[in-house]
Amino acid sequence: MTPARQKIIGYGRQSIDRSDIDAVVAVLNSDYLTQGPVIERFESALAERVGARHAVTVSSGTAALHLACLAAGIRPGDLGVTSAITFAASANCLLYAGADCAFVDIDPETLGLSTAALEAMLAGNQPVKAVIPVHMAGLADAAAEIRSLAKDRIVIEDSAHSLGGAYACGKPVGCGAYSDMAIFSFHPVKSITTGEGGAIVTNDADLAKRLHMLRSHGIERDPKFFKSTDAFEDGQAKPWHYEQSLLGFNYRMTDIQAALGLSQLARLDQFLARRRALARRYDDAFAKLDGVRLPQSDARERARSGLHLYVAEFDFATLKTTRTRFMALLRAHGVGSQVHYIPVYRHPLYVARYGLEPARFPNAEAYYGRCLSLPLYPGLTDEDAERVVFAVSRAIAGG
Repeated sequence: MTPARQKIIGYGRQSIDRSDIDAVVAVLNSDYLTQGPVIERFESALAERVGARHAVTVSSGTAALHLACLAAGIRPGDLGVTSAITFAASANCLLYAGADCAFVDIDPETLGLSTAALEAMLAGNQPVKAVIPVHMAGLADAAAEIRSLAKDRIVIEDSAHSLGGAYACGKPVGCGAYSDMAIFSFHPVKSITTGEGGAIVTNDADLAKRLHMLRSHGIERDPKFFKSTDAFEDGQAKPWHYEQSLLGFNYRMTDIQAALGLSQLARLDQFLARRRALARRYDDAFAKLDGVRLPQSDARERARSGLHLYVAEFDFATLKTTRTRFMALLRAHGVGSQVHYIPVYRHPLYVARYGLEPARFPNAEAYYGRCLSLPLYPGLTDEDAERVVFAVSRAIAGG
């Protein structure tokens, strides 16, 4: 089989085994498919894993960001800030709530928010209500500094990449030490998967209560909180009564998804160990190559990162190629790659809305011009990893 006809190794992929399948089948054979007892078990296990008091599961990481903004009281006229390099959802969530979004340049080494740029933004004329730091590629960087700079502003961590990771202090990402809420994504390429799905974790019981309502149409079913005058009959709450108290959404996770998530969560440490071993292999190989830069490759950072992505930066001009040609060469050797991410301010929606000059974000622009995500997922074999190393070496050599 020629390299061009080999199965393409994608940049990310889910890892499903028999225990996952059995967990899902058990729910399919049970009395509940949607909002049943497995969701509560998954939420409890997730909260315990990250050291938070509350976890609220939802239908996607995007839904988690949206509801976190709404629960925090972000509304029209407010302003939030997030990273210039992230998936659009980190910014869209503010717009969903009717607020505006501003962008902060990145740190070129850690790829997270530049604390210097954030400090300058917060010292500006516009009153910022919320800060949404992004744990790019899985590294929760400068969390304590960002919390300190934010002062009494709302901090919502976009931890979609970093489940299982730790802060520099050693505490688990999501524990609430540096934020009001943190969100996770369970898309198939993330640390664990529920198919589609997400969660918000928090230590604030009032926020958790509001999140639970917002994910299910804003409906209240607890008689202690009923407001209607006709909610009670014969000295007790009417058994059929419920009240819509908020304008909520149908962002619920199903028991089927939660069963998969619970099974996957039990293997999170195994997944992380494999990701870290692969990253070490890549670091050893790529550090020797000309025209390659490896952000986040400090051993201490690798050891605490969730390692959702393995990002390398290539000096395509020095290598006398373009990224398009380089990706084509990798693919010819059976290796897929991807760009994470196009700076959000470059998307037509945000160009039309804010018209920001790319020159305002020199670090984001430099990163965007060079970045490439290479295959990294638990099911990647040693043979696959060697194929990736070979393909990158050949592409750098021009073929």
